[in-house]
Amino acid sequence: MTKINTSTHSSRRKSRKAHFKAPSGVRRTIMSAPLSKELRDKHNVRAIPIRKDDEVSIVRGSNKGRTGKVISVYRLKYVIHIERIAKEKSNGQSVPLGIHPSKVQIIKLKVDKDRENILERISKGRSEHAERVKNREA
Repeated sequence: MTKINTSTHSSRRKSRKAHFKAPSGVRRTIMSAPLSKELRDKHNVRAIPIRKDDEVSIVRGSNKGRTGKVISVYRLKYVIHIERIAKEKSNGQSVPLGIHPSKVQIIKLKVDKDRENILERISKGRSEHAERVKNREA
């Protein structure tokens, strides 16, 4: 069987190197989070790169079920920080807890002109693909 995407490596070593040395723009797409059922139906988009001021709900881990606004997207560490989700250090200082975007679900998007264009573009591509599949079956 041949490789489907020739630009990615199947070697574990090279895949990990590519992941951890990825530039900021590539990290942005890796740090995508799925949308809630309501948003998915409304926009016809499954996932979108996460951004500051999006409201998210945590779906995995010890903080499962908690919601909050994204206060920072830490691309270097591949984590996001959510308001009111922090841990207490031994000296009493509070530190935000880093959570991977794949472990959260976006429940409210911060939509501006650029984000609207992104949603429209993804939705258009999904609907065109669905049409092509439908025509192929008919």
